[in-house]
Amino acid sequence: MTALTILMFALAYLLGSISSAILVCQLFGLGDPRSQGSGNPGATNVLRLGGKFPAILVLVFDVLKGTIPVWGSYYLGLEPIYLAFVAVFACLGHMFPVFFDFSGGKAVATAFGTILPLGLDIAALLILTWGIVVRITNYSSLAAIISVSLAPLITWILKPEYALPVGILSLLIVLRHKGNIVRLIRGKEPKVSDKKNSSGAE
Repeated sequence: MTALTILMFALAYLLGSISSAILVCQLFGLGDPRSQGSGNPGATNVLRLGGKFPAILVLVFDVLKGTIPVWGSYYLGLEPIYLAFVAVFACLGHMFPVFFDFSGGKAVATAFGTILPLGLDIAALLILTWGIVVRITNYSSLAAIISVSLAPLITWILKPEYALPVGILSLLIVLRHKGNIVRLIRGKEPKVSDKKNSSGAE
């Protein structure tokens, strides 16, 4: 492992640590998303708190902070295995942001952003899966759990060299959704259409 590889791991983590949900909510006077709505600093919770425009800003930035370090690492010539672990570090930054007391989100959008450079075919299948599940159930969390659970299999079929780190990333995201899984089983998970008074998590 070279010094450049270690540097890209660090940069990916630091970029991932920039919580767009918290910053956008501050910009729009919405308060801290970690203490409102679902309590998760992510696009779905910002949608509940402030509407579509702030949520779109959060979603775009969260995707980009996954895409940028992976694309950058690709152009710098990192090997596929290290390239994929750059994605893992970007998502770890989102989950445990050094700039925000290590209290972050679920990293679903950031993970999707990291997968874009690995293969548009993989990304397209994952977003299609997410969209179908949301359409049928109206649960963002369930769509995320199913999509990331299928990600290692889809990656293994299409780009097997990235399957291991994608599997690690998927496991991390599913573990971050453990509270959502409990609420889904109990029928207490808020839906995408729920507004400010939602008390669950994405």
